[in-house]
Amino acid sequence: MYRITKEFHFSASHRLGHLPDDHPCARLHGHNYIVEVELSAEHLDTNGFVLDYRELTPLKRYIDEELDHRHLNDVFGHDMVTSEKLAQEIYDWCHARWQQVSAVRVSETPKTWAEYRP
Repeated sequence: MYRITKEFHFSASHRLGHLPDDHPCARLHGHNYIVEVELSAEHLDTNGFVLDYRELTPLKRYIDEELDHRHLNDVFGHDMVTSEKLAQEIYDWCHARWQQVSAVRVSETPKTWAEYRP
């Protein structure tokens, strides 16, 4: 099995409105997110790639235009925009375009990661 990853960055705000008022994440706050997209294949294509990294340009465009410097609750239409849910949302967007996508990881801080891997 071959695996490749590509990393993307964006900044955005959110709040977890379903949490108690005294929870810090219930307040409006922001993160400098890091997104890692993993793609896997048992066999390489005729160019020796799982997928040419350049083919991921639409994901960069999506992140830049739809997520970067946005309020994620508004983007996704709910108050449960956790790193876990964000990883799943980005995975679903990617997997609809590239069947090789096997996982998405999202970091809100340098020490925390959430991963969605069906």
